[in-house]
Amino acid sequence: MIHPQAIVHPEAQIGSDVHIGAFSIIGPDVEIGPNTWIGPHAVIHGPTRVGAENRIHEFCSLGGAPQHLGYKGEPTRLEIGSRNVIREYCTFSRGTAAGGGVTRIGDDNFVMAYCHVAHDCQVGSKTIFANGSSLAGHVHVGDHAVLGGFTLVHQFCRLGAHCMTAVNTVIFKDVPPFLICAGYSAEPHGINLRGLKRRGFSEAAIADLRRAYKVLYKSGLMLEEAVRQLEELAAAQPPVAELVAFIKASDRGIIR
Repeated sequence: MIHPQAIVHPEAQIGSDVHIGAFSIIGPDVEIGPNTWIGPHAVIHGPTRVGAENRIHEFCSLGGAPQHLGYKGEPTRLEIGSRNVIREYCTFSRGTAAGGGVTRIGDDNFVMAYCHVAHDCQVGSKTIFANGSSLAGHVHVGDHAVLGGFTLVHQFCRLGAHCMTAVNTVIFKDVPPFLICAGYSAEPHGINLRGLKRRGFSEAAIADLRRAYKVLYKSGLMLEEAVRQLEELAAAQPPVAELVAFIKASDRGIIR
C-alpha cells in the first residue's frame, strides 16, 4: 500500500496496512502505526512516532526541526497518538532539549488545514483545531479543547480541558478549563455550556461551574479572594476542584 513514487527510508518502521501516497517522504527514525493513511506529498521527519489509525492529509510536514534559535541539532522527537485526523498543510515540530525534548499529540484529535504545533507543545486528546490555529512553543492544551479558526496562542500558555476559543482569538495568558474566550487579547465569555452538555456533564456540575464563573469573573473580587471562595465549592464538585487547581498552577496568570 506504499505508492511506487513515495520515498520511504529503509530504516523507517511501517506498520501493517499503512497507506502512503505518491511523492510522500518518510525519513529515518520514523515509526508509523498500523492502519494509518498518509496522503500524497506529505513529509514526516524523524525521530517521530505516529500511532495507529491516523489520517495524515496532503502537504503536511511533521517532525521537522523546531523553529527555535537555540536548537543545535539535538536528538529531540515528535510523538503522535492514535486515530487523529491531520488535514492539509499542517506543520508539527519536534521538541527542544531545553523544553523537555518532546512535542506530543494525544489521541482522537481533529486538526484542520494550515494548523501549526510548535516545539515542546503538549496537546491532549479529543481536541479540535479549526483552520489556521497555531500554537507557539511550550503550549499545553487540555482534553476536549476547541480552538476556533485562526486562534493564536503565545508561548508557554496553557489551555484547560473543555475550553473553547472563538475565531481570531489571540491568547497571551492561561485559559482556565470549561471557559469560552474571544478577542485580542482573549477575554472570558462564560462557560462552554453546549460542549459540557454534549460530553455528559450533570446539571449539578454545570450549575456549580456557572456559580464558580460568577465568583471568578463577576463578583469584583481579587483573584486570590475569588479562589478562596471557590475552594469551598470545590470540596463538593470535582469540576470546580479542577478549575481551582488549574488557577493555582498558573505561572502566566489567567485571562480575566
